[in-house]
Amino acid sequence: MYLDFFGLREQPFGVTPDPRYLYLGPGHREALASLYYGIEANRGFLSLIARPGMGKTTLLFHLLAKFDHTARTAFLFQTQCSSREFMRFLLAEIGIETESQDFVRMHEQFNRCLVQEARAGKRFIIVIDEAQNLDATVLETVRLLSDFETPQAKLLQIILVGQPGLADKLASPSLVQLRQRITSVSGLSPLTREETGRFMDHRLQVAGYRGARLFSPEAQELIAQVSEGIPRQINNYCFHALSLACAMRKKVVDVNMVREVTHDLDIHRFVSDVGSNSHRHGFSGSNGNGDPFHPVEELTGVAREYVGPTPTADTGVKDYLSPAEAIEHMKDVARLLHNWRNGSGRPDRQSA
Repeated sequence: MYLDFFGLREQPFGVTPDPRYLYLGPGHREALASLYYGIEANRGFLSLIARPGMGKTTLLFHLLAKFDHTARTAFLFQTQCSSREFMRFLLAEIGIETESQDFVRMHEQFNRCLVQEARAGKRFIIVIDEAQNLDATVLETVRLLSDFETPQAKLLQIILVGQPGLADKLASPSLVQLRQRITSVSGLSPLTREETGRFMDHRLQVAGYRGARLFSPEAQELIAQVSEGIPRQINNYCFHALSLACAMRKKVVDVNMVREVTHDLDIHRFVSDVGSNSHRHGFSGSNGNGDPFHPVEELTGVAREYVGPTPTADTGVKDYLSPAEAIEHMKDVARLLHNWRNGSGRPDRQSA
C-alpha cells in the first residue's frame, strides 16, 4: 500500500461512496441544491438520473446527512423484485420486521410508521437507487406510496435514482401518472478537464496529503482524457497510477505511468470475440503450427471451399443452400472455430 510512501492518512481514491470525498463541481452542486430544496418544499417525487460512475450514491449520502436529525430515511437498492418483495425490503430498511406476505397488511404497517413520524415532526425520505431496474408494476406500487398525505402536506418524499434507462422507462405511456408526479429532474454531467484536476486535488487533500503536486500536468491531462470525466474512472486510474509510482519509488506520477496503467486497464485486450471485432482490431494469431492465422479470412476461405464458388450467371451454380446443406455448413464452421481456439489449426474435413 502506498499510503506511507506518499504521506497519506487514508486511501484517497477508494470505491466506497464516502460523502467526505464528494467533490461539488457546478453540476453536482446544482443537482444537490435541487434535491435539497425539493425535500424542503415537500414536493413529493424527485429524480436524479446520470450515467454509471458519476457519483450519484455519494451525492445522495451527502444529501441524507443534511436531514440526519430531522427526517426518517430509507435507502433501497434491491430493485430487481416484485411489489411484495419491495414492501418487505422497505419495512426491513426502516426497522420493521414482518413475516406477513399480505401486501395490504404491509401497506398498513408502513402507513402507521409514516403517521408516527409526522406526529413527531419528522420528514420521511425514501431513496430508491438503480430505479431503472424496477418493473413497471413495482413503479406503480411506488406511485401509490405517494398517496400517503394530509390536506396540508405530503407525508413522504421519494427520490428515484438511476441510469438513463430510468428516463426511458418513465417516458413510457403506461407510467404517465407517475411521471406527472415527479416535480424535479436532476442530472450529472462528466467533469471537464479543469474539474478533473480539482476533483483529484480535493480527494488528496481529504486523505491528508500536504506535499508537492503528485501528478504531473501531462499525467493529469491524460487521466482527464481516458476517464472521460467520470469520477469512478478517475479514481480507478489514479489508484493504479499511484500504486505504480510507489512500486517504482517515484514521488510524482508522470504521463508514461498513466499510459502504462491505461494499457493495463484496457479490457479490450481480453475480448474473445473471433468475429468482426477481431478483424476490426487487426487480431491475428497462430494456427498451432506457428503460421499466422487470421480467423475472418480463414472462415471465408473455408466457407468457399465447402459451399462452392460464388454463383454467377455463367456458372449455373444455385444461389442458395438447402436446409440440410445449411446445417452441415454451420456445423463445419463451428468445428473450425473449435479447432482454432484449441490450437489445432485448420480442420480436416474428412476427419471431422
